[in-house]
Amino acid sequence: MTRLTAGDPAPDFTLPTDTGDSLSLKDLRGRRVILYAYPAAMTPGCTKQACDFRDSLASLQAAGYEVVGISPDAPAKLAKFREHDAITFPLVSDADRAVLTAYGAYGEKQMYGKTVTGVIRSTFVIDPDGAVEHAFYNVKATGHVAKLRKDLGLEN
Repeated sequence: MTRLTAGDPAPDFTLPTDTGDSLSLKDLRGRRVILYAYPAAMTPGCTKQACDFRDSLASLQAAGYEVVGISPDAPAKLAKFREHDAITFPLVSDADRAVLTAYGAYGEKQMYGKTVTGVIRSTFVIDPDGAVEHAFYNVKATGHVAKLRKDLGLEN
């Protein structure tokens, strides 16, 4: 499994969103993007993480960042997630997991002491030119946004 590091080109994608539209990474060129990969919408950890991003969105955007969440969930489930938890940033569906795999965010991981295959909770910070600035793998759902803000030099 390939893992991205700083300086790597961020794999481009065009994926369906929670609103029925599609979103392309290239459409966000010129802006800094926080792309975070999570296993499943409407689960406790993923909800906590999404709500943390939602609650920090205004200050992240003020610092020049756009936030996008990516999971293998279908767009209809992502729409329910958005409505249920008032998510205010785009959620994209990678049903075949090709984009997650390209980012190194899908593969073998440890879960409850067993090796399983699935989404590896990860966050990627992509610069305005489309290169990876930071790649964080195996992040924790709780407290990750606060740690990310610290790593990016943003006040909490």
